[in-house]
Amino acid sequence: MSAMFKITLPDGSVKEMPEGSTPADVAAAIGPGLARAALAARVDGEVRDIMRPFEGDAELALITSRDEKDALELVRHDFAHILAEAVQNLFPGTQITFGPATDDGFYYDFAPAPGRGQFTEEDLPAIEAEMRRIIAADEPLVREVWQGERFKAEWVMELPEGEPITMYRSGHGENAWIDLCRGPHLASTGKLDPQSFKLTRVSGAYWRGDPKNPMLSRIYGTAWLNKKQLDEYLVRLEEAAKRDHRKIGQEMDLFHLQAEAHGSVFWHPNGFVIYRQLEAYMRRQIDAAGYQEIKTPQLMDAKQWEKSGHWGKYRENMFIVPDEIPGTDDDAPVLSGDADLMALKPMNCPGHVLVFKQGITSYKELPIRFYENGSCHRNEPHGALHGLMRVRQFTQDDAHIFCRDDQIVEEARAFCELAARVYKDFDFTYAIKLALRPDNRFGSDEDWDKAESELREAVVAAGMATEEFGWEELPGEGAFYAPKLEWHLKDAIGRTWQVGTLQSDRVLPERLDATYIGEDGQRHRPIMFHRAIFGSYERFIGILIEHYAGKFPLWLAPVQAVVATIVSDADDYATQVSAKLAAAGIRVQTDLRNEKINYKVREHSLAKVPLLLVVGKREAEEGTVALRRLGSDEHQKMMSLDEAVAMISSEAIPPDLKS
Repeated sequence: MSAMFKITLPDGSVKEMPEGSTPADVAAAIGPGLARAALAARVDGEVRDIMRPFEGDAELALITSRDEKDALELVRHDFAHILAEAVQNLFPGTQITFGPATDDGFYYDFAPAPGRGQFTEEDLPAIEAEMRRIIAADEPLVREVWQGERFKAEWVMELPEGEPITMYRSGHGENAWIDLCRGPHLASTGKLDPQSFKLTRVSGAYWRGDPKNPMLSRIYGTAWLNKKQLDEYLVRLEEAAKRDHRKIGQEMDLFHLQAEAHGSVFWHPNGFVIYRQLEAYMRRQIDAAGYQEIKTPQLMDAKQWEKSGHWGKYRENMFIVPDEIPGTDDDAPVLSGDADLMALKPMNCPGHVLVFKQGITSYKELPIRFYENGSCHRNEPHGALHGLMRVRQFTQDDAHIFCRDDQIVEEARAFCELAARVYKDFDFTYAIKLALRPDNRFGSDEDWDKAESELREAVVAAGMATEEFGWEELPGEGAFYAPKLEWHLKDAIGRTWQVGTLQSDRVLPERLDATYIGEDGQRHRPIMFHRAIFGSYERFIGILIEHYAGKFPLWLAPVQAVVATIVSDADDYATQVSAKLAAAGIRVQTDLRNEKINYKVREHSLAKVPLLLVVGKREAEEGTVALRRLGSDEHQKMMSLDEAVAMISSEAIPPDLKS
């Protein structure tokens, strides 16, 4: 007689199932509807194949399409698997590597067969057709044994001893396709909707990201639970292309990038207006919150970076500069292998510790909050650079808070509330996530326990550790020196951007010997918070451009108003209108060109100017203006000049200064 296992369901009920039973059997025992809907199972907290037998008593939660996060990851994993099978079916001799699920789909890396070039986007329609054929065949996905793929063989040899090696077979007999994979997978290929995916692009990728390794072809796709979700995503992609900050930045003459300064931004006057407005806004926030602004050097000795730990953990991303050693001719310094090494700072924190260490600090002076618009450099690969979103030179709205243990939770709570106010002013909603300790880290487990617990407590105290704020914990994703809270902003078309951070650090004060004098007269280590809200001005401006599609709120718009004439008889009056607006602090331009007014309206609309004040002979005689708003369906509104100036001045006040 076979043993019976007790399977506990989410509602607390228990089903007794014979040895050899699977989650699919439990679903069938509950009802045929659930049996059809169940995609996979969470067994004792681990997501597993629905056909994998139980190994003993277990807690079971069946995963259906209603469990969207888990279901999407499974579906995308399966589409990657089917992509690999389709490519090897169509192009014999292709070697497969790995194909993970991503936030909106999947990709798979391939080594083309000898003699065949890299894959191109012209190959995608045939591959899509073969994937749909595999789905229609409804091939079961079954665990099996490993076959000898060169790239996966290399990976297998590095697995820890005793690590199980799992394979998945689809199809039957000699024509079965086998892939090394941890899983889990759906029960069969037919569980996928053949109309819910699309292959999107092809790029090159080195095996394991190392340029010394072979170049592979990476095929990307997007995948969803049904065609409706796919169609909605493709519409979002189309909208995202329209909002591309590089395209809008060129149209609005905000900035440019060029090869002579890879990854560094050339800000044009219009773009730098936005930059300066953000700087002024953030300075008002930090002044009100009790921060002191400082400025630290760009270039520091390598010994300082060794002490901080960045030299060992981050050197490959730092720009290294040899110090000069004078030669025999003072006008011709030489560089020597014996020269001291310097590095452009990739972050501001070690410099802030050095400022904190000047003089003796009493416990009564804490917390001390240092803020810096700190310019940093990071040696990002050329291929990773992307407009304002990924650059080599950037400026952070960076600050570090030095405090006592008894001040930690209150300081973290206050920062959560400050970040909330800022993001609200830019019309963002957001989720807060806690990134926990990575495997490769500095500091004791005891310190990490404290830091993680304190950040949780602060978010609870701020009332934000809730489903409404998307609260989630991310194991292994903290920095090497500290856990961190992350703010993931949602923009106008539903995309998320990780921007703000708060890190609770006990490691750097220890490594750089930062101390304060406690109430007991002894030296103590401060806790050091690393925090940013914008993250970097460059990336935040890029996000804002796409969030607003270039139609900035009036206070941020580079040009807030244009006064345009209908006839040349109104030129003098238009100049007077512009002068009055400028005197009220409005960023205004005057368009006196001998062009038709419809042409002027269209041109300034394309330039995303929020307000257009049209004046002609009648307006000049009556002291009025015809006001048009960017993107408004309403006809122009007639008003007196004084009324228009008062209204525009009121609307142009930054949100934090409005009463």
